[in-house]
Amino acid sequence: MERGSAGRKTSTRRAYLKYGSTVVGAGLLAGCAGDEGEPEPAGTTVSEGSNDTEATSTTDDETESTTESSESGSYSVSMAPVGTVEFESVPQNVMVYSLLYADMAVAYGHGDSVNSLGFDADAGGNTLDAYYERLDGVSFDRSGLEQLNTGSGDVNVSKELFYELNSDLHLVDPALVASFDGWEQSDIDEVRENIAPWFGNNFSRSHSQPPEAYRDAYEYYTLWEISGRVSRAFQQQQRFEALQSVHDDLLERIQSNLPPEEERPSVGVAIFMQETFYPSKLNGPGFAAAHTRPMGANDAFMADDVTYETSYDYETMLEIDPDIILHPYGIASYYDVGQIRQTLENHPVGSQMTAVQNGRVYPSGTPTQGPLMNLFQLEMTAKQLYPEQFGEWPDYESGSPYPEIPAEEQLFDRQRVADIVAGEF
Repeated sequence: MERGSAGRKTSTRRAYLKYGSTVVGAGLLAGCAGDEGEPEPAGTTVSEGSNDTEATSTTDDETESTTESSESGSYSVSMAPVGTVEFESVPQNVMVYSLLYADMAVAYGHGDSVNSLGFDADAGGNTLDAYYERLDGVSFDRSGLEQLNTGSGDVNVSKELFYELNSDLHLVDPALVASFDGWEQSDIDEVRENIAPWFGNNFSRSHSQPPEAYRDAYEYYTLWEISGRVSRAFQQQQRFEALQSVHDDLLERIQSNLPPEEERPSVGVAIFMQETFYPSKLNGPGFAAAHTRPMGANDAFMADDVTYETSYDYETMLEIDPDIILHPYGIASYYDVGQIRQTLENHPVGSQMTAVQNGRVYPSGTPTQGPLMNLFQLEMTAKQLYPEQFGEWPDYESGSPYPEIPAEEQLFDRQRVADIVAGEF
């Protein structure tokens, strides 16, 4: 499918995609502003604060209740907050805002269906490329992708662009869109009715509150619960189950070899910008911490009420003094962590920090991670926190692909994952 051509058909409504009767619908009032635009400045239902195994989140009963097929070949998939979406065929032209949904589309063999990203396609594409470089035959073609957000402060997404793209499916959380500048619930309903359904869940990122109009219908999912639902939208449940098995094996390998709790380091997850540290929760709820929470390390910021507005100067960070500093968006993304490390080493206060003195300021992963990203980011974090158990994390140069790790030191089988993405399993 050529990008661009599929987005400009004459029809304004997809006859083969429609909302089911259980949808949370037109009665919703306009939502208040949300806080989940990205990037940030700074089977069981699991307890998100624990050392959980997210991959075991989808039971057989849950699968039956969230995916139903008819004799005609149509099928339906459910996810809060939209409810049930009915499909007559697999979507081929899909709007994506957050990077995790692009990663899911690639994982399920539908990367070519993606027509957009929320922010700069090259920035997001570079991050995906950095991981996919280590998966033979896996790639993401971001040429021609539309950038949805054109705002420099508030999130500014044009409704007209939705009509231009004329997507089969908006793999976007409508509760997120309700927080965008200038969007009312009537606009969200219009897009659903005239173009295509919404299907996404974004506030599971950190379990923050969605706009008020969506709160009663909202549910929080793990990364792998969301991933399973998206796989069913693409009718690729077998790929999902195979990837989930890799994830289960990886988590079991990591968690069965963790050192005793009293020997685990204190870790501070923080973005450093303009001489200020913006912390995040190492073990917080949501898929943003799906690569750090399973490590069972001690959160250096646990005693503090860390929010997106929290910031620390050098002196406060030195008082906290974590053993390790993990810097988000460090792999072919927005920050050169090597340069940040040098800045800290050359600062009279920063140079006194334990993590700086011991060379343990590391590039960390992207919080908006899909299933493929999550596998690499789990491996990366395990090596950074526990080198004696899982091998040393190698030097990483900003902008480069994910480091090439010798086969005997890899924590999961790259070729198996590449085969799954290719449909060979």
